[in-house]
Amino acid sequence: MHIDRKKQIRLLESAVGEAAGGVARIVLVEGAVGCGKTELLESATEIAVRAEALVLRAEGTRAERNIPFGVIGQLAAAAPEGAFDTVPDPAAAGGIAARQAFVTAVQRLATRTPVAICVDDLHLVDEPSRRHLLHLAGRLRQAPVLLVLAESLHERTDDPELGTDLLRRPGFTRIELAPLTREDVAAALTWAGDTGRDAAQAHALTGGNPLLLRALTEDGGPGRAFVQAFLACLRRSGSRTEDVAGAVAVLGTLADPVTVAGLLDMPEPDVRARLDSLRRAGLLDGNRFRHPAARTALLDQLQHPVRAQRHRRAAELAHAQGHSATDVAALLLAAGGPAPAWAGPVLRAAADRLLADGQHRRALQCLETALAGAQDEAESAELRTALAAAQLAIDPAAAEQQLAGPLAAVRADRLPPSVAARLARLLVTQGRVDEAGEVLRQLGVDTAGAGEGGTLDELRGVPLLDGLSAFPYRSARPAPPAVAARPREHHRAAPAHQAPAARQGPGWAAAFWGVPEWERSTRGAEIAEALLRRTSPAETTLAPVLQALRALLHLDGPRRALPWTQTYLDEAARRGAPGWQAVFALTRAEALLRQGDLPGAEQLALQARNLVPEHDDSLFHSWAGATLAAARTPMGRHDDAGREVCRPQPERLAGSLQLLAHLKARGTYYFATNRYQAALADYLDIGRAMRRWGIDRPVVLPWRTLAAEALLQLGEVRQASRLVADQLASRDIAHPWVNGLTLRLKAALAEPAERPALLSRAVDDLRRAGDRLELARTMADLGEAFKEYGDPARANMVNRRAWQLAKECGAQSLRERILPGRAVAADVPDAVRHAELDAKLSESEKRVALLAVHGHTNREIAMKLYITVSTVEQHLTRVYRKLNITRRQDLPADLPFSEALDLA
Repeated sequence: MHIDRKKQIRLLESAVGEAAGGVARIVLVEGAVGCGKTELLESATEIAVRAEALVLRAEGTRAERNIPFGVIGQLAAAAPEGAFDTVPDPAAAGGIAARQAFVTAVQRLATRTPVAICVDDLHLVDEPSRRHLLHLAGRLRQAPVLLVLAESLHERTDDPELGTDLLRRPGFTRIELAPLTREDVAAALTWAGDTGRDAAQAHALTGGNPLLLRALTEDGGPGRAFVQAFLACLRRSGSRTEDVAGAVAVLGTLADPVTVAGLLDMPEPDVRARLDSLRRAGLLDGNRFRHPAARTALLDQLQHPVRAQRHRRAAELAHAQGHSATDVAALLLAAGGPAPAWAGPVLRAAADRLLADGQHRRALQCLETALAGAQDEAESAELRTALAAAQLAIDPAAAEQQLAGPLAAVRADRLPPSVAARLARLLVTQGRVDEAGEVLRQLGVDTAGAGEGGTLDELRGVPLLDGLSAFPYRSARPAPPAVAARPREHHRAAPAHQAPAARQGPGWAAAFWGVPEWERSTRGAEIAEALLRRTSPAETTLAPVLQALRALLHLDGPRRALPWTQTYLDEAARRGAPGWQAVFALTRAEALLRQGDLPGAEQLALQARNLVPEHDDSLFHSWAGATLAAARTPMGRHDDAGREVCRPQPERLAGSLQLLAHLKARGTYYFATNRYQAALADYLDIGRAMRRWGIDRPVVLPWRTLAAEALLQLGEVRQASRLVADQLASRDIAHPWVNGLTLRLKAALAEPAERPALLSRAVDDLRRAGDRLELARTMADLGEAFKEYGDPARANMVNRRAWQLAKECGAQSLRERILPGRAVAADVPDAVRHAELDAKLSESEKRVALLAVHGHTNREIAMKLYITVSTVEQHLTRVYRKLNITRRQDLPADLPFSEALDLA
């Protein structure tokens, strides 16, 4: 690469010309390492050769710095044979006679031809040789001799006499090589043909150092050549300067002269001088490297023990100087190994800060390092609790594994109350309700509650349910631990109503599951949305957010909950928190299951499982497996569902709320594969667990209708009737979803003549609730009821709509039940494109057509829409004409506006 040195070349040409004319000249070339001193010395040699001068070259080296007369020997070797006497004896190094003999030899050579003596790296020349050169410079007057010396600004010679003596010589010229300006860099890039590179960026990366600039253009960027050039500059700068650069690499953003001096045990003025030389060479920009590759290369050169020791020492200095916990922690992490005894609180503080900033993996590293250096069981338990909190954002399954030690410390009464409260909150978030209750009782919290209508006021002040005060819950004394769930093929069902009076379990279970006392909070959904609007995911807010999402789902159905689940799913992804992302994915999958979107729920459950590592003993993976099974069973993929629910489950599942999802999914799988006794056992276990935990609410999980359906298959009509009656008496029966499910089972128990009316009411409720799968099941029952009632036309129309809904849900098993072995084209006429339907029909016509498709008579439609029968007939006539059909049975089964209309 061409570097424009016209001014310096002219000075050299002038000096050579004057020397050739008989006037001795001395030129001192100074510059930072890599700035072109050697290249300029080469130019001086070429100019001298063209002037027919005798050129004697030598250079100081670090290896020969302590060899007396090493450089004089190089000059003698370059001279004609016999020009110099033998190299002086080292013992005579200080003698004036030896120096004078050297001067005489040079003068004798100059009588025959001009002489140019060029010495590179003067700062590395051995002392006797340097004394000889200084003596020569002082004795030259009218002689054709040119003395060109090159010296690095990084390591000037320690002999002050050399510099001052040279300055006094009349023929002395100093050439100082400064780093290239931005304009110089642009010109050099143009000359090299590298026109695509930004000159400002190249100048910023190299600091104008020509050697680094050449390497940059060779690599096409800061690659291997750039790094090698950087290291070469440092090696030529001297060992102490290289040490200073290494210290800057260790300290990173904390590097300053005081800290570097403390780290290297060097005098601060020496450190400042070397930092200044590194800046002048373009190797540093202030106290930082111009590119991370340079710092990495320096750190890689340090042997591991030295590097670790320096990072630990740097951490001590940074801590003593009052730097932030995160800065100190970064140095401790770079050191590796267990943390020193003093570092535990610093690492915990750093982890808290990093978690608040969303840097979850870095926070985990801090806590793991602190844990490796923990001194006792209590400290270890505290750190494991903090570690579990941090791991929630990365791997919720791994977070579960961390809590065994803290739980043991609680039971041994060796965990501080503040840590135990944090542990309880984590257990709530993980759904481990029994263990959460155990911790709270150990803390002295009265989990017996305040009886009917009581709240969790006793938990105020315990940082467990932050943000949940808007939702009152029941709280009462928990029953003994549940028996672990297991498949049972032979189980004599004991009706739930025959059990002793239900014990209302610990209200903190509701904090996970989201069951507000919405009779007492008439604006429960609005309160939940208000909480979601002002809350971001974090360790302390994860439980309230999950509770609010489920509250929306239970209160207003999937339509209102789904947008919020997507919002939090996206937020977790944006924050780089795959653990939170997996939890919100499963929460969204729950809402999709309630909507009847089986493929969507399956996809999200698979996404959640893939976001975090697999763990055999994990409640999270039990939850994911249950969600997959719940989606795949109605899809007709029974083998896939069975593999999920029949795999070994963690022992703590029996004390966790994930038990409910697992039992429901397994019971549904057993029911679909005609194992009704096993299904009934799981459904009744759900009821027992929900009663024990105080969340026996059909709006959360209507286990009674599930059990009643299994009982009907077993011929236990009386017990099934009592379960349905119990659910009809529930306060949740006002919820359209619960009422629709219950009416469907009531119809199955009723006389054939009563079934169409009951099922029609169930259809209306389930349509309003937004559960398309249960709506399709109920419409299939309604089709059968119409057929039994002797109305095959209405049965066929309802069945077509039920089949279409089942298709939209991906429920293959239900499609086979409705129209066994029959293809779509054979049974569902070609539908007019959805966009065309939407455009052709008015809103009133859509409502009438939709109700007609769902099997309602004209009179029933008139009553529902508060219009006359004649108006219904007019609307239908216009619909037939617009859709080019002649009868009700030809109405499209897949009307696209069905979910958008509120037909209540």
